[in-house]
Amino acid sequence: MTGPQAHGGEAALHVHVPAELRLFLPSRQRRRAAAEDPHGVPCPYDGTSSLGHVVQSLGVPLTEVSELRVDGVAAPDSHRPPDGAHLTLTPMPRPQPLPPSAPTPPRFLLDVHLGALARRLRLLGVDTAYRNDADDAELVRQANTERRILLTQDRGLLRRRTLWLGAYVRGSRPDDQVTDVLARFAPPLHPWTRCPACNGTLAAVAKEQIADQLPPGTRRTYQTFTRCVACGRLYWAGAHHARLTARVEAARRASEGEGPR
Repeated sequence: MTGPQAHGGEAALHVHVPAELRLFLPSRQRRRAAAEDPHGVPCPYDGTSSLGHVVQSLGVPLTEVSELRVDGVAAPDSHRPPDGAHLTLTPMPRPQPLPPSAPTPPRFLLDVHLGALARRLRLLGVDTAYRNDADDAELVRQANTERRILLTQDRGLLRRRTLWLGAYVRGSRPDDQVTDVLARFAPPLHPWTRCPACNGTLAAVAKEQIADQLPPGTRRTYQTFTRCVACGRLYWAGAHHARLTARVEAARRASEGEGPR
């Protein structure tokens, strides 16, 4: 007796993909997975590839999967399943447990396409490294050296085997991306303590010390200032403060599991 076959008589696996991971599937397979086909999503199989290779060939980064099960039994991503096996993917829990080598609180590194998210996380006091000119190899090196979690929407970057820890950021809007990161990693929030421009620490500074650096209107109107100890930028509660405060409060509610107001 032979195992189940894919189209053209080719061997196949049957992959059961939960709703949280279906966004990574090609559209046809996504529709089949959404229909909750009891046979799962068919995946051609050469009989020698590892589970990790099979999962990533479907478009699902292994960084998004907490457990792989073959015919109901947990298996490592290096396992080579038999033809016709049923593979079940389990998404990462939220919040995601981090390895013992991860710093506490967690630190992040964002790829070049997530600049707005970097500024939002820094506004919340989350340690967030970002450069708009770093290539993929540089990002992986920095993430590994500084033990930062690499956040990206580039699945190819997450497939780099040398990357110690990464995560796919869900959402196209910065507000949604912030909510996703907070739900997944639950970093403690310390708003107004980091420089949105460079990630440096903010410290209170007396107005008299920086009065000559202020525009005349600001000098007349505001009394309280902070300065970045790294880049020297000055901050005060200016015209945009109400909007930024609303973002901070929305993030606090998301971090505490409350719905939007």
